[in-house]
Amino acid sequence: MDLRKMETPTKFHRSTLAVVVSALIAGHVVADEDVSQIETITVLGETYRNTATKTSLDPEETPQAITVITKDEMDLRGVSTVSEALRYSSGVNTELRGRAVTRLDLFNIRGFINYTNFYDGLPLLFNGWNLQPQIDAAAIEQIEVFKGPTSVLYGNIPPGGMVNMIAKTPQSEPSHSVSVSTGSDSLKEVNFDTTGQIGDSNVNYRIIGMAKQRDGQADTSEDERYLLAPSFDWQATENTLVNVNVYYQNDPSAGIYTTVPAAGSVLDNPLGSLSPNTYLGDENWNTYEREVLMVGYKIQHDFSSNWQFLQNARFMTADAYQENTYNSELQADNRTIGRNAYLTDETSKSFVIDNQLSGYLSHGKFEHNLLFGLDYQQLDSDVKYKDTLDYSLTQDIFNPDHNQINRDSLNFLYQQDLDISMKQIGLYFQDQVRYDNLVMIAGLRWDKYESETDTETNYIGDVSTGKEKLDDSNVSFRVGGLYELDFGLSPYLTYSESFEPIAGADATGKAFEPSTGHQWELGFKYAPLGGNVSGNLALFHITKKNAILTDPNNPYAPQYQAGEVVSQGAELEAKWQATSQADLTLNYTYIDMEITEDTYYNQEGKTPVWVPEQTASLWANYYFEGPLTGLRTSAGVRYVGETQMDAQNSDQVADYTLVDLAASYDFSAASQSLEGATVTVSASNIFDEEYYSCYDKNNCWFGAERSIEATLEYKF
Repeated sequence: MDLRKMETPTKFHRSTLAVVVSALIAGHVVADEDVSQIETITVLGETYRNTATKTSLDPEETPQAITVITKDEMDLRGVSTVSEALRYSSGVNTELRGRAVTRLDLFNIRGFINYTNFYDGLPLLFNGWNLQPQIDAAAIEQIEVFKGPTSVLYGNIPPGGMVNMIAKTPQSEPSHSVSVSTGSDSLKEVNFDTTGQIGDSNVNYRIIGMAKQRDGQADTSEDERYLLAPSFDWQATENTLVNVNVYYQNDPSAGIYTTVPAAGSVLDNPLGSLSPNTYLGDENWNTYEREVLMVGYKIQHDFSSNWQFLQNARFMTADAYQENTYNSELQADNRTIGRNAYLTDETSKSFVIDNQLSGYLSHGKFEHNLLFGLDYQQLDSDVKYKDTLDYSLTQDIFNPDHNQINRDSLNFLYQQDLDISMKQIGLYFQDQVRYDNLVMIAGLRWDKYESETDTETNYIGDVSTGKEKLDDSNVSFRVGGLYELDFGLSPYLTYSESFEPIAGADATGKAFEPSTGHQWELGFKYAPLGGNVSGNLALFHITKKNAILTDPNNPYAPQYQAGEVVSQGAELEAKWQATSQADLTLNYTYIDMEITEDTYYNQEGKTPVWVPEQTASLWANYYFEGPLTGLRTSAGVRYVGETQMDAQNSDQVADYTLVDLAASYDFSAASQSLEGATVTVSASNIFDEEYYSCYDKNNCWFGAERSIEATLEYKF
């Protein structure tokens, strides 16, 4: 099949801006834009749609900010999780629960927490408890961060934005690789990736596998994962492509989830300081096992060179079992806490499907790239929860005993069984219009959301049942424009809306209303043809209504819905090709976020936790020539500003600056017989700086200690 059929006609090919920015993002200069487009499509797959528009158009022509992180960048930095990959992205704050917690990718975008990530354009549905699918970096080709409200295209999504992970796809050209990794915390990892055409058939395949074991940062903890991800592309007819993809992941052990008190970590404790390895749980009651299987397909059919249909669908079944403890307040002796033991046993089944019809029309000087869509998602989840509730399991935070709990003697005073179901259907339309150098976009979406939770509670023999229902609909809107000036500057202005149905009720039993939001964004994208500097500056103002807030007097009390939260600020992303051998990437974010309305506890003016006012990062690469040809060295610096310790804003979590280093060497530069062999060494937090994250004074987490990893890869 001619890959150029994926290109959009006329000026929607790719603008000069798109070509240059894409080239710089990819880390190399492209001389021929048609060749570049074909190469991009080949790597990302013919069914690839960019996150910003759900079309094959370049995101650089979209009047809204988006960050792209390539596989090359992830590999060089030794990235193993999505959260790690986002460390050098503007507008994103990662590691909200520190780095000792590795079982989930939790971050906020422009100040708003994101619990649901996307994989190949479809949501990884989250049950609201502990069963959150986590895609491993070994299966990811590219990560795209779409900033601001995206409900017009994706429905239920927070106003800060979303993260979409693009899967590795089958390739027609044969390519095979094997790698082994070792490093800090007794890391042992093996990966393989093989792709190509099956004989002389019209089927291409790709199979990715990974096995990894390492000690966790916290004492006694371990991380273990096994991954297998096969996929196949079948060119059924000249105009019809069928993709079948499978993702299986087994996590027999996924570290810890417990916290430490602020006193002794973030704040001074008269008895001393805690180690970043501190674990206040128990070896006899610390388990997190997760198994996820996803089976999906994509069908793409070209009706003509201008009209195309794509159906993207996925079924997921997953389960997670957890045994854990949580802590009480630190007692007056400054060293003793009480603990409750609890367990969760969770299963989820989900189905998501997205139908997209895209087409191109022209009328005089106006060129329209149209998109009609219908998507549906369904989740059914069962959750069993047990809790001892009495805080009788004490622990000395400075001399923890990890073998106190007798499993057989635990008395669970509280038990809860939940049956959770959710359905959502969305109908959307988008038109991206070009008139000479002006690019305009408008979108409209209607959503229907239903959820139901049946609950049976047993508290010391007192059994009760309950039912929560949610039935909401919403219309979202998006409009924006971008103008491409001749010298490479493209100013843009956009307005977009968000929609978040919220399951549950407040302490009075009143069901939560849907949360809605809207954003104004003014930006400037710069990439002159032939220039060595490109960048994007975005100024944004987001308002979220019916926000869910935390009781400032009791973080364990039920959350409540009251008022409005506003996030406003600026993001800067800049790339500089300083020389043919050196390039730099700079990111800076300023966020002013506060509660502007609160009808319950009058928290107006307070800033939510986990939102630094300023973050910044700088990453530099240098490619050697001459006797050291084949060697690439890199260095990065990232800064995260102060955050609030709790909902009361009673204290701050200190800012921190971390330094990362990396180097890779291509052995083919030394000898042709070693072609295909490369070694990469990456080191994060090289100076072993201690840093923290807190939800309140009873629940803090340590950041990542210094970590060094080495990977030897052979491609053939």
